[in-house]
Amino acid sequence: MLRAKTRWQLAAYDQETADLIARECGLAPLVAKLLVIRGIDSPERAREFMEAGPELFHDPFALYGMEESVFRIRQAIERGEPICIYGDYDADGVSSTSLMVHLMRRMGASFDTYIPNRFTEGYGLHRDAISELKERGFKLIVTVDTGISAVEQVDHAKKLGLDVIVTDHHEPPEVIPEAFAVINPKQPACSYPFDMLAGVGVAFKLAHALLKEPPLDLADLAALGTIADLVPLVDENRILARLGLKRLNQTRNVGLQALIKVSGLSDKEMLTAGHVGFALGPRLNAGGRLETAAAAVKLLTTEDVQEAEEAAKQLDDLNRERQELVESITEEAVRMVQEKYPLDENRVLVLAKEGWNVGVVGIVASRLVEKFYRPTIVLGIDPEKGIAKGSARSITGFDMYEALTACKEWLPHYGGHTMAAGMTLPVDNLEPFRKQLNQLGSEWLTEEDLIPLTRVDVALEVGDINLETADQLEQLAPFGMGNPTPLVLVEDVEAAGMRAIGRDQTHLKCSLVKGSEQIDAIGFNWAQIVPQVTPKARYRIVGELSVNEWNGNRKPQMTIRDLSIPHRQVFDWRGCRDKQDRWRRMQESGNTRTLLFRQESYEELLPVATLSGRADTLVHLASVRGDAAGAEADTVILYDLPKTRSDLMRVAPHLERAERIYCLFGDPDLGLERLSCPGREEFKLVYQFFMQVQRVQRVHLDAMARRLKLKRDVLEGMLAVLVELEFIKQEPDAFRLHPEAAKRPLESSRLYIEWREESELATELLLSSYDSLVTHFQQQVAATTS
Repeated sequence: MLRAKTRWQLAAYDQETADLIARECGLAPLVAKLLVIRGIDSPERAREFMEAGPELFHDPFALYGMEESVFRIRQAIERGEPICIYGDYDADGVSSTSLMVHLMRRMGASFDTYIPNRFTEGYGLHRDAISELKERGFKLIVTVDTGISAVEQVDHAKKLGLDVIVTDHHEPPEVIPEAFAVINPKQPACSYPFDMLAGVGVAFKLAHALLKEPPLDLADLAALGTIADLVPLVDENRILARLGLKRLNQTRNVGLQALIKVSGLSDKEMLTAGHVGFALGPRLNAGGRLETAAAAVKLLTTEDVQEAEEAAKQLDDLNRERQELVESITEEAVRMVQEKYPLDENRVLVLAKEGWNVGVVGIVASRLVEKFYRPTIVLGIDPEKGIAKGSARSITGFDMYEALTACKEWLPHYGGHTMAAGMTLPVDNLEPFRKQLNQLGSEWLTEEDLIPLTRVDVALEVGDINLETADQLEQLAPFGMGNPTPLVLVEDVEAAGMRAIGRDQTHLKCSLVKGSEQIDAIGFNWAQIVPQVTPKARYRIVGELSVNEWNGNRKPQMTIRDLSIPHRQVFDWRGCRDKQDRWRRMQESGNTRTLLFRQESYEELLPVATLSGRADTLVHLASVRGDAAGAEADTVILYDLPKTRSDLMRVAPHLERAERIYCLFGDPDLGLERLSCPGREEFKLVYQFFMQVQRVQRVHLDAMARRLKLKRDVLEGMLAVLVELEFIKQEPDAFRLHPEAAKRPLESSRLYIEWREESELATELLLSSYDSLVTHFQQQVAATTS
């Protein structure tokens, strides 16, 4: 047995609706089924989703505040008034700012940009920055991807005679800034039909309104921010991502060309949302995370090839530095959780430390959510200012923005949405903040909520998976939030040719086989299961389907997302040469018990187990009741061989709840020479030898064994039987023929009967096939539970 890492939930859907969509839209049944699972309930909506063309853009003037914004920007351009585009330093903010730069150039505006420094200023509008912009002669500030919470800052701008237009997509607070205009599809006064645009999506709609048509040539920039900001890829976001990715694959933007090159994606025929999310986006973010966002804006707005290449290289270098920083802080944070904030006492993790770079703590928080599956806040402490600044990432069932709002007495500044947020607070507020958040966690989150959920779209047979299937699924791209990559379940399959691959041997490669059908599979960071599974295990596997192209060949492939083995596994390690080394590695991990039959084995392992603090994991079956210890273990190790079948039966209660049974017993327990108990002829030869010599001194037993072609310990065992039968006498230093020996059958010797039973049992356990071994333990458990 091997437990899945997550809870699996197979999607339900209405078959009639799926059939209708397939018939009316001419789609494959599988594609229609997946559309229904994604909430698409009519042929009309299905066509809109599949086509996702520019004609489906909503009217930008349906956004509250758009008319006023268009009027004021055009007025500023006509009057020659300088306009400042005030952005943010993440990928969405940089993309938004860059899109507005291209728009302002096209409209002939007098303008400049301003993006605050994450480290010296932090997120959002700032009084000092506004005062500086006033001194520089600006008359109008247009924010992008920021500003919805800047009530006091906008009031300050108004007092200075500056107009402010706020364009943002973050959750609005109860009080909205009294700006000249506010464009945010989430604000209560807005009835726009889609409220999940990214910041760059809102900027794109502003450009749409100003130009009186969608600026499709800027769709690549819109796609960058939309995908990188993890907004749902549905409705207008899907249109922007789809159109933008097509344009990105043939972009004329020299900065994007340079970014694609340094990201190692120049050889890709088609860039995907995954390439944006995991390669392009992180590099755009790197500047703002470690230095300033200036290089990223320059990259996306320059028309000079050399300048673009220099900016791209700078961002690539910063991204590598960012990766190292994230690894280091993540390691520290994991230790902090393990040592100070155990999961059974903390439903929400709040971690803070001096020296943690606030530019990367959001990524660290995401890593910790992946590892611990708890809402997580990671903060860097500035000891001079006495403040902590950082980011939050959440899980389903815990609305982070709502939680922060409930704790706002401790937070002078915060913002964000359901799954992610940023905040600043005094260091003295950390403990009460942590305490209140965990109280909310205890109230809002159930035990089930703390187990990650994997939503599976469809169950398929291995024989149903082919190139056509993979190509059908690709029709639903681009994939991301709101439109996840379809997940497929295959059941009762074997994993043939399983092996670790990759530079660090951390990835898994195998073929999933069922009957005569098979499909290649790869599991990234799954190689650790190799020692935990048996060659004949039957799996349930959830994964993504794709097409693997190599040397012109196209084959379907499954990327493993999660897996389980629903049956008890028996590991056949009989006779292994590194027996104690394997045992040592096994007993140090997890809920493990080692079952021992022989006193000498117990004495051999006890010192080692005691040193590692796990002496209580050894169960000497001769000295405990059958159910006295070990019955709750997930992993059971059978270290040595039993002497009798009654001894073997004592194992059964310990296997009842075991998910894995490791058979480590082998030849060294008895030696090959004792696998077969000597028969009547062998005993006859020994007895005849005594009849010839009458007496054998102990010091001559080795010579006697060589002459009779017996092993010394086998000979000693035979002598013990003959002594018991009174065929020979045992003296302190010798064995002598009994002068008055009576005829007795070998079977009248208790020692002989025990030896023969032990030998037969050892032969059965050591030489039986793997399938017979598995059947034996299954029958034992069945007999115990029946």
